[in-house]
Amino acid sequence: MSGRVIVVDDEAAIREAVQQWLELSGFRVQSCAGAEQALTLVDRDFPGVVVSDVRMPGSDGLQLLDKLVALDRDLPVILITGHGDVPMAVQALRQGAYDFIEKPFTPERLLDSVHRALDKRRLVCENRQLRQQVAFKDRIEAQLLGVSRPMESLRRQVLELAATSVNVLIRGDTGSGKERVARCLHDFSPRAGKPFVALNCAAIPEQLFESELFGHESGAFTGAQGKRVGRIEHADGGTLFLDEVESLPLAQQVKLLRVLQEKTLERLGSNKSIRVDLRVIGAVKPDLLDEVRAGRFREDLYYRLNVASVQIPPLRERREDIALLFEHFAGQAAQRNGREAPPLTPGELARLLGHDWPGNVRELINAAERHALGLSAPQPEVGSQSLAEQMEAFEAQCLHNALQRCQGNIAQVMALLQLPRRTLNEKMQRHGLQRASYRPAGSVDED
Repeated sequence: MSGRVIVVDDEAAIREAVQQWLELSGFRVQSCAGAEQALTLVDRDFPGVVVSDVRMPGSDGLQLLDKLVALDRDLPVILITGHGDVPMAVQALRQGAYDFIEKPFTPERLLDSVHRALDKRRLVCENRQLRQQVAFKDRIEAQLLGVSRPMESLRRQVLELAATSVNVLIRGDTGSGKERVARCLHDFSPRAGKPFVALNCAAIPEQLFESELFGHESGAFTGAQGKRVGRIEHADGGTLFLDEVESLPLAQQVKLLRVLQEKTLERLGSNKSIRVDLRVIGAVKPDLLDEVRAGRFREDLYYRLNVASVQIPPLRERREDIALLFEHFAGQAAQRNGREAPPLTPGELARLLGHDWPGNVRELINAAERHALGLSAPQPEVGSQSLAEQMEAFEAQCLHNALQRCQGNIAQVMALLQLPRRTLNEKMQRHGLQRASYRPAGSVDED
């Protein structure tokens, strides 16, 4: 199909003739006998054009034009009339009409105008999508920080999965940011306006699990003095995040599986089924398949949760992000406490880059906060990296700092680091650093 067209005319014969002409040329056409009906078919993202007669009972074409322009000033509206004159045409164009065609007209005249209008509309819609993607990218970069290739890949994967409703299993070491990734999967999804409900399965006593997940009715058990909505029901329409999902008791695994299959639940002490619509995101540190093989986790539930999976890279595998993250969290801590974070010395930076960070981002946040408060200089022990690996990490950080300082201006970076262009390009490519990531929004490349 070449595009969508809405035809509005109170005369059935003309409406049907115009629809036939357009459909024979490959357009997808919806016809309406009046303006009010047409308005129900159009929103700001409508990917087509409107062709309307001017003289109609009730709301005429000029009134329809006013309402469509108020909805979206970039929506092409082509007006047709048998009573047109120059003043009316000028008025219509001033009001925002794309074109004005007088009756009688040839099919070719109308088709030419519709083709041009659709080309314009297609360009407008593509530009809007591009702007939305840029805004989307900026927002997730503020949530999942890092300039390393693993983090770029993670952000891309999260955005792709966020657009779906499939259940996701997040794998990652302790402190790697599994809840932050789960939150991004929710916040950048169509479910963002609904609840995000998090539950750490390892922190709930087994005897309270059923009530916590499914809720209970008053009197369901000793101490149940009122009705309680469980976490699953509270997440209806949104996302349920189960951290350390491997700790979920087997008895509750069976009931959770049934919820995922049937999309219903029963509160403890009730036989009434309650429909729920939710996405489940599980987070694990161990390999959940090992838990399945050991008989501690149900295989059928594993496959229900693991429709898609996300692996969070440990901090030791993205060392070029360490200094960036440290500065970010130290700055946040200093701001909260009304002070400035002291700058890192070269020796402190070297120790940060050489440490293996077994506690990942959580450990780094702790070190950054202590540094910001002046409690102690960061003194992590150097890990198992070779000297060559530590030097690579330090070089990547130096390049990142220079690109950030020069806002991606390559000539300035070359002068600052005293590097020829070819060497700088090779080093940026090796470390996965993209000049565009450092350029100010809306800037024009100078070379």
